[in-house]
Amino acid sequence: MIDIAWSQFTPGAALTGGLLIGLAAASFLLLNGRIAGISGILGGLLVPARRDILWRVAFLAGLVGTPSLWLLFSELPPIQIDAGYPALILAGLLVGIGTRYGSGCTSGHGVCGLSRLSPRSLVATLSFMATGFITVFVIRHLMGA
Repeated sequence: MIDIAWSQFTPGAALTGGLLIGLAAASFLLLNGRIAGISGILGGLLVPARRDILWRVAFLAGLVGTPSLWLLFSELPPIQIDAGYPALILAGLLVGIGTRYGSGCTSGHGVCGLSRLSPRSLVATLSFMATGFITVFVIRHLMGA
């Protein structure tokens, strides 16, 4: 179970973050002709093309390094995950398998694909959301966890 610090949530910050994600995804597409889907960017490093390595590494370094930069100005909200390593590893593997079968991840389909009005991304995003809703319902209400 994940415990979210709702006192840290502010609609202004959420709106600003969403706008920045949208602006970054649109800029990435317009300036580079590439979709800012994390699984595709990471997957491209597994079989790298010569001119494709630097921007992929820079993108992923920015993604991972941003929380460290945030720590210079503020404290990160507390995160508590009540799951052991086996559950987290299984969850990661299932996400990876789903990403391969779905031809992309939530960022690729949900942010970039929907903004391009991709029917495939609409189906994928609806599938992600429905699966999440059903999973929460089963775990919380049927299994009582």
